Amino acid sequence: MSFSHAEPTLQPKLIYIQTFGCQMNEYDSARVERLLAPDGYLLTSEVERADVIFINTCAVREKAEQKVCSYLGRLRRLKTRNPRLKIVIGGCMAQQLGKTLLERFAHLDLVLGTQSLPALPGLLREIQQKHHRIVHLSSELDTYDLNGSTSRTTIRGVSAAVTIMQGCDNYCSYCIVPYVRGPEKSRPSGEILHEIGLHVEAGAREIVLLGQNVNSYGKKSGTEISFSDLLHNIQTVISPERLRFTTSHPKDLTQDVMSCYADLDCLCKHLHLPLQSGSDRILALMNRGYTAAQYRSKIDQLRGICPDIGLSADVMVGFPGETESDFQDTLYLLQQVQFDALFSFRYSDRPYAKAAQFPGKVTEADKARRLLELQALQAEITLRKNRAEVGKVRQILVEGPSKAGETQYMGRTQQNRIVNFHSSVDLTGRLISVRIQAAYSHSLRGEWIDSGY
Repeated sequence: MSFSHAEPTLQPKLIYIQTFGCQMNEYDSARVERLLAPDGYLLTSEVERADVIFINTCAVREKAEQKVCSYLGRLRRLKTRNPRLKIVIGGCMAQQLGKTLLERFAHLDLVLGTQSLPALPGLLREIQQKHHRIVHLSSELDTYDLNGSTSRTTIRGVSAAVTIMQGCDNYCSYCIVPYVRGPEKSRPSGEILHEIGLHVEAGAREIVLLGQNVNSYGKKSGTEISFSDLLHNIQTVISPERLRFTTSHPKDLTQDVMSCYADLDCLCKHLHLPLQSGSDRILALMNRGYTAAQYRSKIDQLRGICPDIGLSADVMVGFPGETESDFQDTLYLLQQVQFDALFSFRYSDRPYAKAAQFPGKVTEADKARRLLELQALQAEITLRKNRAEVGKVRQILVEGPSKAGETQYMGRTQQNRIVNFHSSVDLTGRLISVRIQAAYSHSLRGEWIDSGY
């Protein structure tokens, strides 16, 4: 009697990626997935099954840092149950705290800085083979070479993010980005176009350009074109159905960039333009490089070029030295500009940032009160602007099912408003027309009016 012996089936290695923070971090998390794919890693949505957990962090605000520490603490039980599990932390918080994280969290295996992503596969193999812990905060390898970053792509959803630059040279007094992300560095335009082309070929309907300050793209010597030229080239060479970008800096928003909203069909009619404060005195302390009047002038120019543009901004309350009069200046500017949406938060001291040493700290109680007042004002403005949409026909890009139910789907207008609607068929990835029927605080409800399918 003979027996046949089947070859043992190798189990794939699983990686779970937890991302905190902005779209830049989401982009870097996608790079992690691509970098580890040649080593046989597959993405899992079940953290308990993972062989590697990668935590991509943000350190712009204290609250984000607290969330990461809480999450790291909860992972201790998984490491106890599975000692072979490797836990990696990357991003701004890793760059900022470095070795301190290994000292605080004994179950953490690898701390990876913002410039060290390309070194991840080799470092992961090293900690698995040699069973020691590593801090790696810088690397000359961090280029966006086509083999490491853009030679293959996986589309999850209808949008694809593309980083066009990294770092920042502005040194706003409250911000640690220049210290953890380094100076501004723009990618070659040909490399960007190549990556966008791959995403479009893979099925992306919308491209989102990312950078700490996208509209300073190309301003340093050595980069061959300006940001407005890059936008024109994207439409001419690739012509994606939709194009967005974030984040912009008011002082670098030039006329040629604003004109793109009239000249380029693919560019969505939306701009996120951080404000931070409506007080000239506070803006100067923040080292923002513009006044409230100059900011308002840019808004007026934008609306003259594109009357239907949707606008959002960041606003901070409780910056050191902010008086009630300064805060009222901010409320006044919000009433003048009438943003469609606002991201607001309380100031917190950050390591390295100059403002951490400024006198005149505002009490937490005053910060909380001002934030509630500001958010209440913006809620009224947003609801009023959403109600003005009722009866209009808008084109939306359907992103997938909504949270409302099985036959409910959601998409975004060019102005970045969320619209929920009913459909008996899956329209994910399609550009459709909807008539707005109702308005709520954070979304709209519409009716699909396209004929046929």
